[in-house]
Amino acid sequence: MFINNFDPVAFQIFSLEIRWYSLSYIFGLIFGWFYCKKFLIKNEKILNLFDDLITYLIIGIIVGGRLGYVVFYNPIYYSKNLIEIFMIWNGGMSFHGGGLGAIFATYLFSKKNNINYYIFLDLIAMSVPIGIFLGRISNFINSELYGRQTNIFWSVKFEKVDNLSRHPSQIYEAFFEGIILFILLNFVLKKYFFKTPGITFSLFIIFYSLFRFFIEFTREPDIQLGFIFLNFTLGQVISVIFFVAGLGLFYKKNES
Repeated sequence: MFINNFDPVAFQIFSLEIRWYSLSYIFGLIFGWFYCKKFLIKNEKILNLFDDLITYLIIGIIVGGRLGYVVFYNPIYYSKNLIEIFMIWNGGMSFHGGGLGAIFATYLFSKKNNINYYIFLDLIAMSVPIGIFLGRISNFINSELYGRQTNIFWSVKFEKVDNLSRHPSQIYEAFFEGIILFILLNFVLKKYFFKTPGITFSLFIIFYSLFRFFIEFTREPDIQLGFIFLNFTLGQVISVIFFVAGLGLFYKKNES
């Protein structure tokens, strides 16, 4: 069993605390941007526009991620504490909300520049597992989104939470939604698909949703929500919806 007692603050400059979670967002965007520019983008026009897209994505991810958490996971609390909606440094971001925000921002940017927005969504899909990996590692360091109680030998005791042995569900997600998904999209499935814009993006949605759905069985449900349908969490319900949407897009693009 591993004892988790990490400090969520990476370092401090005077009174300013720099947290691991903030660094994961920053470096996820930097590494994703570098990977796209260096290895994925071959078209000169797309290459020139990609830098401007990043600004749209940052706003879309932050706004969408925060609103997604507020609306999906804790609407009652934030309806009574409206000012705290803007306090993103206190934590509380939704991946699905951030994804919707990024999609909307990409749509606006692509429409403005008269580009097929699936081209950009495919690039984002191939690089976003880098950010997911870093984000889940920071969740582990922060002792948040922790797993359910278990007796397996690789269990973790999150001292900031309780004295129970729990699944390191954040590490499971970092591995499957980060490393495995990155390999699938960039090296395995790339050989067989990706000729039509939108295919890559649809496969990202499908596989992320699958991984998230099954890993949620090891993750402790959100305290304020618990199980919302039978023994399924809200994250699983949303993953099913995204999975169906991903399948629909995959078949639509394959027929075109």
